[in-house]
Amino acid sequence: MKKSLIITLAMVACLGGFLPGASAQQSLRQQIATIAGNISGKVGVYARVLETKDTVSFNRDERFPMQSVYKFPVAIAILQQVDAHKMRLDQPVKILKSDLTTSGHSPIREKYPEGNVTLTIKELLEYNICESDGSACDIFFKLLGGPAKVNGYIHGLGVKQINIATTEEAQVQKEQPMVQYKNWCTPIAMTQLLEKFYSTPVLSDSSRNYLLHLMTTSGPGAKRLKGLLPAGTVVAHKTGTAWTINGQTAAHNDVGIITLPNGNHIAITVFVSDAGATEQERDATIAKVAKAVWDAYAH
Repeated sequence: MKKSLIITLAMVACLGGFLPGASAQQSLRQQIATIAGNISGKVGVYARVLETKDTVSFNRDERFPMQSVYKFPVAIAILQQVDAHKMRLDQPVKILKSDLTTSGHSPIREKYPEGNVTLTIKELLEYNICESDGSACDIFFKLLGGPAKVNGYIHGLGVKQINIATTEEAQVQKEQPMVQYKNWCTPIAMTQLLEKFYSTPVLSDSSRNYLLHLMTTSGPGAKRLKGLLPAGTVVAHKTGTAWTINGQTAAHNDVGIITLPNGNHIAITVFVSDAGATEQERDATIAKVAKAVWDAYAH
């Protein structure tokens, strides 16, 4: 066989392997665009199969308000301090009434309205991730030196398109709805952080596995990323939700790592912002995106 024919056949084989993949990716992106087009608001998506590096995106470089999604990087920062032996999971933290958020979701505030209680770092992590407690998050900011310190730490990991600028107390005030937009991230950056957390030694194995456990057992957002996936699918995730003011919701988000039946993992970010839609419609948008990605990569 002539050399030129061998080269031609090799090129055909390569193209034959590439084009269906490219076509499937384009089809998936079109599905996501259609889902996004059916809701009043802006949708951002970035999904990456960690083992194969396959990706799909939609508005991946746009800035979206994170709301409580930023409790995920805050938890990473706390656990890094634990790994560095600067904090301990069993370390007691005295909580005063002034440490509690005055608005927004806070089971700690509801249980201890006057403060005057001591909780461990471990207990605060559970409140922060599993119950998305705003007071727990702000107590962590206090321990870490403020939002700017956490922001600098995350930037130091190589994730630049994120801005952790204000506390929970500041961003959940209905009277100042624009403050929450200061805490923003792009879909590609959040998925990058998910991948770094999962696939690189950002944390010790024990800290990584502990945070994965908290994210997997987290209560909020059962109808978002997990909403349309098969029963029993393992999803380690963190939600973020803004107030709905005058029919508009600034942030309705879910980000996480989905375990596929073939053993691979999808790091996925779905942000929905400035949505004039019901909670059910916002949840369904995230669930449909996750299901489309699942269907594309599950086999």
